[in-house]
Amino acid sequence: MTTKPVERVDTVTVRFAGDSGDGMQLAGTRFTSVTTALGNDVATLPDFPAEIRAPAGSLPGVSGFQLHFADHDILTPGDSPDVLVAMNPAALKTNLGDLERGATLVLNTDAFTPQNLRKARYESDPREDGTLDGFKVHEVSITTLTIGALEGYAELGKKEKQRAKNMFALGLMSWMFSRPTEPTREWLREKFGEQPRVAEANIAAFDAGWAYGETTEAFDHAYEVAAAELPPGTYRQITGNLAISYGLVAASQQAGLPLFLGGYPITPASDVLHELSKHKNFGVRTFQGEDEIASVGAALGAAFSGHLAATVTSGPGVALKTETIGLAVAVELPLLVLNIQRGGPSTGLPTKTEQADLLQALHGRNGESPVPVIAASTPGDCFDVAIEGARMALTYRTPVFVLSDGYLANGAEPWRVPDVAALPDLRGAVRFAVAAGANGENAEHGFAPFDRDPDTLARPWAIPGTPGLEHRIGGLEKADGSGDISYDPDNHHRMTELRQAKVDRIAGDIPAAEVDRADPGARVLVVGWGSSYGPIAAAVRACRAEGLAVDQLHLRHLNPFPPNLGEVLRRYERVLVPEMNMGQLRSLLRARFLVDARGYNRVAGLPFGTGELRDAIADEVAAAEGRGEPERSLS
Repeated sequence: MTTKPVERVDTVTVRFAGDSGDGMQLAGTRFTSVTTALGNDVATLPDFPAEIRAPAGSLPGVSGFQLHFADHDILTPGDSPDVLVAMNPAALKTNLGDLERGATLVLNTDAFTPQNLRKARYESDPREDGTLDGFKVHEVSITTLTIGALEGYAELGKKEKQRAKNMFALGLMSWMFSRPTEPTREWLREKFGEQPRVAEANIAAFDAGWAYGETTEAFDHAYEVAAAELPPGTYRQITGNLAISYGLVAASQQAGLPLFLGGYPITPASDVLHELSKHKNFGVRTFQGEDEIASVGAALGAAFSGHLAATVTSGPGVALKTETIGLAVAVELPLLVLNIQRGGPSTGLPTKTEQADLLQALHGRNGESPVPVIAASTPGDCFDVAIEGARMALTYRTPVFVLSDGYLANGAEPWRVPDVAALPDLRGAVRFAVAAGANGENAEHGFAPFDRDPDTLARPWAIPGTPGLEHRIGGLEKADGSGDISYDPDNHHRMTELRQAKVDRIAGDIPAAEVDRADPGARVLVVGWGSSYGPIAAAVRACRAEGLAVDQLHLRHLNPFPPNLGEVLRRYERVLVPEMNMGQLRSLLRARFLVDARGYNRVAGLPFGTGELRDAIADEVAAAEGRGEPERSLS
């Protein structure tokens, strides 16, 4: 406990920034874990450099971790940090533009050398030329103080001691925001269990940072953020990639099927492959193929043999997997395609977020290859979307695209652990074909692999090696019913219609579009999908607080759309669709429902800010009330 005054605040945004080797992600993650355990609502935004190891001190090598925590429900990682911990000049220059005047800066003054200033493209020292006027600046010799705290660890070299400076920064922030210290000490002992002296050294650096805040006159008081009033339950911190992994395991258990995941390393999707490899005790099999094509081929083979099958990748990997996904459409087997989207095109922005693969998921295959598409809205929602995708794939015997993105994949939030008894039972969706004559079925005509369930239009799922269920599998067109190879034009047309009709029928098996309505007289509807949920909801909340009438609709099911979507959209004079792309959902809504949907589009590799969306929504409300059209360019 601090002996200095403590100021109670309701919300804080902190950003750690430094070189990619400075351990900023680790410090931010630990701060998040402790903050979540305290009961605050939390949202995070890790920001990685694309280069594996950019030159030390350079602008491209800056790594950041932003954490927004509060004593109430929050929806975003925050627009502007209240506190920036900058470990070098490059970290300061890269992040200073995001701060408002009055924010607090904690600078590692040891790193502000002439050489590092040049690397960061500073012509003069920003601490001396007025650049930092209006900010609360704390110059702390973090590196020197860390080395001094570890003076008794003679077995550690200078570079090894310097690596602990992230723990010093974490200790200082833990003091500043009244975070408990023992959980981090215990975590360090566990992390370095086989290197007890290294654990002790990191703990010493952490404690030194806390003691610096407590004893120096530069920090005259600390802050405290009370726990949030969240719905009752057991909570844990979770990222989107972890949630989607747990969702796949839960789906396999609820379906009574072994899970097979085929993948190939690609940012930001690799963590799903890594996480699922830890769960062999649940019957999970993971396969890292020699490339994207091999991994999806193995996954489709697993689907053929009766597994709950999935493949995980990002947009460039989807491009390579398209032929096999088309094969899954043709042979009508359940397959989950998990696309953790990132910035494009091509290699694009591997470590940045974007939601620009919607049209790729819908149409990125040759021929008429319809597939259902759903998207997660929050890190925790990735769990539910994985289960929903499995339900659709198994029930309708089709590949299903599940969309997440880099923001959801790496971002974290408190997640209420679900009651297993409340999870959907998927066993009813698993209906394997029965051999001819068994139970009196199929005895007269034998096995027809493309007969269809009258309700779902799903074809039989036949396990290889079952006597009487022999059939051909392959990419050539099949004859309706028998499954024989067919070049008949009318049959091809009919099979194309049936595959589309099967996807269309899903619309009757998903929830109707439900609008979050605040005012029965609202003329403006804001429509979103995917990870834009948090910023849109926060912006709508801000507009309503100002007395603006605006409604919100967020879509999980993107193909097919909810059956009442057109009716809902036509109720409003103005429909605004914010997207981290150039207007993909907007184009679909305009084409499908002939509504004058307007876009707010930005592809900067970062999530939307609440402020920018608030302004865009306010412009739409003003236009609906006859006070002029928005000045921005509408896609």
